[in-house]
Amino acid sequence: MGERLMVVVGYDSAELLDIACVTTSLAMANGLGEPAVPYRVSVVGPGGGPIVCGSGLTLQSQQSLERLTGPLDTLIVSGGVGFDRAAGDDRLVGHVRRLARESRRVASVCTGAGVLAAAGLLDGRRATTHWRFAPWLASRYPEVVVDPAPIYVRDGNVYTAAGITSALDLTLAFIEEDHGPELARQVARDLVTYLQRPGGQAQMSLFTAAPPPRNDLVRALVEHITAHPDHDLSIEALAARAGVTPRHLTRLFTEHLGQAPGRYVRQARTEAAAQLLVSTTLPVTGVAARCGFGTAESLRQAFTGRFGISPARYRETQSRRPAH
Repeated sequence: MGERLMVVVGYDSAELLDIACVTTSLAMANGLGEPAVPYRVSVVGPGGGPIVCGSGLTLQSQQSLERLTGPLDTLIVSGGVGFDRAAGDDRLVGHVRRLARESRRVASVCTGAGVLAAAGLLDGRRATTHWRFAPWLASRYPEVVVDPAPIYVRDGNVYTAAGITSALDLTLAFIEEDHGPELARQVARDLVTYLQRPGGQAQMSLFTAAPPPRNDLVRALVEHITAHPDHDLSIEALAARAGVTPRHLTRLFTEHLGQAPGRYVRQARTEAAAQLLVSTTLPVTGVAARCGFGTAESLRQAFTGRFGISPARYRETQSRRPAH
């Protein structure tokens, strides 16, 4: 193979960032790594005409969606405020379905999952989209197993990303699959973005969603919990560390974090385990021990409650390693 043809599908009122995060990351990979099999990126749209993005800026299609033929390496459908009209456009959906059959990988960013779902490409698969639109996707396409939590999901050769800047994480995952982790790290450094942010990290994660607690005592304990999930984090131990009573500690956590200390600790440990599952080869028992779960069964119960699947299944679907 001389090139990897990466096709990004846009449409009227698509999201510019959904497209640009993909195209810029791939162009950087070409420039930084000079890979033996470089990427050739093409933005396509209906009729090959201009794509007026939701922001009002206009992109010029490089090819017509209707005239494009495979084989493709990867087909990526962008999201945007025009996703509902795009998902209802039988012609557009039909061409996405056709090209998917000629692609090694198929992906969507944000609400682009609605177009993949309309094409039947997500039936029976686990998929994600922007958390705000997950109820819409689940109600419109009940055959899709919608998980609104992760940043991106891989199910077989179909990938769905949560929204907008999660396109960076998804594209970095592609670069790592295709060319190895070092090139992915180089691209991430040049983008000034996260390195190895796992796909399973929650969109509304405790690590990213909320600002640090204003209360100094609670903030210090949160930092301790997230840095040391394998330590004794019982309410008694945390209260002793803070120099307050367990009852007062519960009041502080409820006021500033919206949940009791025990529940927060369980959530932090589960998310730490999610990161280890996709970034290491530790056995599940080792992950459980590293994250403060007494047994693999305790981890399994917490994980199923948090993500709806077992740790082993999570590792299988979220791993950045290419399937063989």
